[in-house]
Amino acid sequence: MNSQIKKGILDLCVLALLEKGDSYGYDLAGSLARKVEVADGTVYPILRKLASEGIVSTYLQESQNGPPRKYYHLTDSGRKKLNNEREEWIKFCGEVNEILERETGGKADEQD
Repeated sequence: MNSQIKKGILDLCVLALLEKGDSYGYDLAGSLARKVEVADGTVYPILRKLASEGIVSTYLQESQNGPPRKYYHLTDSGRKKLNNEREEWIKFCGEVNEILERETGGKADEQD
């Protein structure tokens, strides 16, 4: 997939993952990578930006496997942003799908 398309939607994907529950960076990166091909380290700049905007908050939690982990939590403004952007994305996808769909059995199938 085109990297510009991905870049524009990854923030929304991270917010949607955090809507399911608080998580730490490495776990978020893994969850995202299982669904969307992303480079290592892509998630961390997104998380820093979202934290600086107040969209997510952070807290440390002890880990049994090493040092404390920084967890990310969706704030109220983050939930509003997620809901607004999710709505916009769904509408946009529907409009793009209408453009991309081919009518079956009609002239739309013919090449120009």
